[in-house]
Amino acid sequence: MPVDDHPHPDTETLLRRVIEMVNNARTMPMSNTIRLTKDDIQELLEEALDRLPEELKRARWMLKEREEFLAKTRREAEDILEQARVAAERMVQRTDIVREAAHTATRLVDEARDESSRLRMEADDYCDQKLAAFEIVLERTMKTVAAGRDRLRSSAPADGAPAHLALGEVAGTEKGISEAEEAFFDQDRP
Repeated sequence: MPVDDHPHPDTETLLRRVIEMVNNARTMPMSNTIRLTKDDIQELLEEALDRLPEELKRARWMLKEREEFLAKTRREAEDILEQARVAAERMVQRTDIVREAAHTATRLVDEARDESSRLRMEADDYCDQKLAAFEIVLERTMKTVAAGRDRLRSSAPADGAPAHLALGEVAGTEKGISEAEEAFFDQDRP
């Protein structure tokens, strides 16, 4: 199955393709053992791992954008407060105007805090939803792969080769995935 059917499939799409390949794999003649193309599955899993850092970068970018917005909102609130202080000093004799300016400044600061709090919660909820969805996809993929490996272990190869050779091929795939995981998590190391 070629990986480039779509311009840039996301990680979830790639993992769903692996699940589909496992679910649609044909059984070996006269056996319950399924036939999978190791290269196709490994290629899709490696591409999914390659895409994962990009999706995490997007989530980090969104968090950075949120922080910049909060900083901008704080600066604007401080500017408004400073303007209110200057106006109040000019109009010391007009206490009603000073009270109104302080009230307006407080209201604007409260509105800015409420807005920044709302945006923070929305960004946190969005990131949590994306990570939860990705976690579910990964758990399903792991269960599917584990079931496939169990099926491979429980049945002898059809061609009469020793069972440890077929399992050795699966172990080679596991090593390739482990190396890809290490490369992915390198970015999080100090």
